[in-house]
Amino acid sequence: MFKNKLTLLLPVIVIVVLFIFSLTAIPSINPAPKQLPVAIVNEDEGVDIPNQGNVNMGDLIVQNAQAAASGTEAGEAPIKWIGVGSDEEVQAGLNDQQYYAALVIPADFSRNQASLRSPEPTQAHVAIYVNQGMSTMASTMASQVLNQLVDGINAKLQGELIAFFDEQGGTMSTKQAAAFAAPIVKDVTNVNVTGTHSAGGNAPFSLFQPLWMASIVGGIIFLFVKKSLKLTSPIAKLKVNLAQVLYGIVLALIAGYSFTWFADNWGLNIPQFNETALFLAISYMAFFLMISAVFSLIGIKGMAIFVIFLFFGAPLLNMPAEFLPSFYQDYVLTWLPMRFMIEGLRELFFFGQGLSMNHATTVLVWLAAISTLVLLASAFIPSRRRGTASEQ
Repeated sequence: MFKNKLTLLLPVIVIVVLFIFSLTAIPSINPAPKQLPVAIVNEDEGVDIPNQGNVNMGDLIVQNAQAAASGTEAGEAPIKWIGVGSDEEVQAGLNDQQYYAALVIPADFSRNQASLRSPEPTQAHVAIYVNQGMSTMASTMASQVLNQLVDGINAKLQGELIAFFDEQGGTMSTKQAAAFAAPIVKDVTNVNVTGTHSAGGNAPFSLFQPLWMASIVGGIIFLFVKKSLKLTSPIAKLKVNLAQVLYGIVLALIAGYSFTWFADNWGLNIPQFNETALFLAISYMAFFLMISAVFSLIGIKGMAIFVIFLFFGAPLLNMPAEFLPSFYQDYVLTWLPMRFMIEGLRELFFFGQGLSMNHATTVLVWLAAISTLVLLASAFIPSRRRGTASEQ
């Protein structure tokens, strides 16, 4: 036994396997946000103050926020501030998944802030929008940053007001006292809300693994069925592969509708049953055909590819891209076909979009089409180039 090369190489093989699969833990060891896109809108018209001219406090907030971000190491700032022209543009950007959150400074911000020192004070307001549906983790982080920003301004204003009223003899009316408690009021609104029964906003991810495993099982069963047929003629192989594609469509519809029904009965909130079922069917079809094409080319050895996909994909797909190291963003996440399923489900569940040929659906359809061509073409590849004839 110990003269066998595999036995001697086993320690090296174990170390290599441990190294490869330990890489999957790196993204979750110390996830830290980098460059989370957050919109900021300054509609403040400013206020004319004697001996100071027009003072625009909204401009100061924007400048301070951007200066704080630029003061960190390049690319390491947790927030990437994006200036937007109006509240309407922000709403469109939030619905288009461009921002995790947004801060809107209204037109009367400086005017109300200046009134805090007058007998008739009016609290200044800012609007904070939290884009829950885009990512619960990232939107919560962005919301915390915005709240801390406003809280910091409030603390600074309170200090200035204390100094002002001390100069005036320390007297303060009840209206002034009420405004002093919160000089700036935060109006927080959650948009594209995840709601209840959504696995904490992770419903799209929770549906990924069962569908992925069902796709692998379908591919494996077809692999062994074709093995038992002992096909030798390219035309016979082509006919069987074409039958596999057609049967895959039936499987996809069964998988899509049954899985949606299961999830609905588990208590998961499915806002659009038919659209969700059809999208899951498209996802299953894309994965099943991709797996079948690889199996048809290299046999059961292709299983290793999809196991690696699963182990690398699971930790990454449940995290916003901005929380991942650059290597995983650029060279791992972009190559995971499962992410398009999750993106499409996110739009269906949280953004009120029906089934359409959006980016996620288009990619999955193209994946299914290319995999179909590869599967059909594999019938004409000599068996010796695919390992053994039995692995067709």
